[in-house]
Amino acid sequence: MKQALSIYVLVLAGTHLAFLLQGYVGTAEILFGAMTIMALMISTIFLWLWGMRMSPLSLGMAFSWAGSAMVMGWWWLSAQLGRSAWMNENELLLLLMGLLMTGAVLHFEVLETSFGYRRGAFLFPVAGALLFSSLLLALVG
Repeated sequence: MKQALSIYVLVLAGTHLAFLLQGYVGTAEILFGAMTIMALMISTIFLWLWGMRMSPLSLGMAFSWAGSAMVMGWWWLSAQLGRSAWMNENELLLLLMGLLMTGAVLHFEVLETSFGYRRGAFLFPVAGALLFSSLLLALVG
């Protein structure tokens, strides 16, 4: 815990320094780029772990990190291209979000077995999240 908090403090200090030197946009672009690259590396490692059968959660982690990398990369590329009009409402972004959704569903499936629930119980939090999001859209949108 101490190591994690120390890393967090250093990351926050570095982010603040970058903000002072580069401003919001420059700092965000640096962070989105770095996180995109690191997320791809982490996804690859989890995919390798899954292939080696070292962890049942590895496939879900690989999907989640790949999805995170693709979505962050999309936003990063969009910023680099000056918020290109073809990227604003492109369905490809929604397909990339599917990687994140798949990773989340796989996580809930692993958690289901970890908590000793019956098959299919993992769909309740997934359906709940989708329902809540849909209701919020209906109320606000």
